[in-house]
Amino acid sequence: MITVEKALESILKNRQDFGTEEIPFIESVGRVLKENIVADRDFPPFNRVSMDGICVNFNQFKKGQRSFVIEDVQPAGSAQKTLQNPKNCLEVMTGAVLPKNASAVIRYEDVTIKNGVATIEVDVIKNGQNIHNQGKDRSLGDILIRKNTLISTAEINVLATVGKFIVKVAKQPKVMIVSTGDELVEVDKIPLDYQIRRSNVYALVSLMNELKITVKTAHITDNKPVLKQKIKQFLLDFDVLLFSGAVSKGKYDFLPEVLEELGVEKQFHRVAQRPGKPFWFGRVSGTKTTVFAFPGNPISTYVNCLVYFYPWYFKSIEVEREQQTAMLIENVFFKPDLTYFLQVELSIKNGQLIATPIHGNGSGDLASLIKTDGFIQLPKGRNEFKKGEVFEVIRYRE
Repeated sequence: MITVEKALESILKNRQDFGTEEIPFIESVGRVLKENIVADRDFPPFNRVSMDGICVNFNQFKKGQRSFVIEDVQPAGSAQKTLQNPKNCLEVMTGAVLPKNASAVIRYEDVTIKNGVATIEVDVIKNGQNIHNQGKDRSLGDILIRKNTLISTAEINVLATVGKFIVKVAKQPKVMIVSTGDELVEVDKIPLDYQIRRSNVYALVSLMNELKITVKTAHITDNKPVLKQKIKQFLLDFDVLLFSGAVSKGKYDFLPEVLEELGVEKQFHRVAQRPGKPFWFGRVSGTKTTVFAFPGNPISTYVNCLVYFYPWYFKSIEVEREQQTAMLIENVFFKPDLTYFLQVELSIKNGQLIATPIHGNGSGDLASLIKTDGFIQLPKGRNEFKKGEVFEVIRYRE
């Protein structure tokens, strides 16, 4: 049995390169950028008016002039005009190019217009006010979005601005999620007294959906030849197999021996943690296929996916994730010499993330997930964790 730290280290060493693909930019939210996005022009590309109002030659205001004949109008989206007479002004609209010979914009709220004459009603204006100068934000050729950025709606705005209609992103892995066990029935079925519905798979599907990964699912009964036959094909067809169940020491827990018989090289089996101790991890030598075999109890499957698969996925697509911490709000005692992923409710107090322990009824108590926001990671080697101490936290609810 290895530690959580050694297990994670082993998993991250087995990162995969899924390759890249090009997709329409509007479909790229949640995907990882695999190219630098550069400015195709200055930002803004011209001296831009940032307020509706009038523009004047500042020197005339400085000389004491307050009333200006309106010479013309400069709308947004039209070619640049010129202030022909420095004693006049032009009306200008937000987003318009600043007319030549003008050097200050005064908003309409500070101006009175009557009979074609605009009178400035404020005593002080500044040279260059309400003008967004060309290139102030970025210059032609500047990197606007760096490779390996996780694309959000903010990046979509920039991609559109630079005309990046097709964007290169990390290709997503082909993932198969497999449940095992004769006790499981489909969600739309009525279980017999000795059966339960197949829920773990759909929890994993939802966790993959959070990563924008499209998956396939399968269920295999506790029959070793059938298990072996189907997994053999899955290993050929998919980059990642995620299993829930059949990895403990039960009579029908065939999965570890089946995987090894099929050439999947075990990296480890059993981790010094609660929940999820029987976790099995391996990889097929010479291929891309990686196998995560999680214990079948609902909390075990859920926490192992968050603690191990998520970091492996982000490492594979070269995205750095910030580790969060939270402060315990009460003392916790845990006697076993294991890393303890304790379910917690999270809140913020004085800028600090606070963790309130929620004690469920073990790793089979899937209903307890509804009450909580994440797991606080209490390290192996201690049995007392005091109020006010800060530990790493794995969030599944914001």
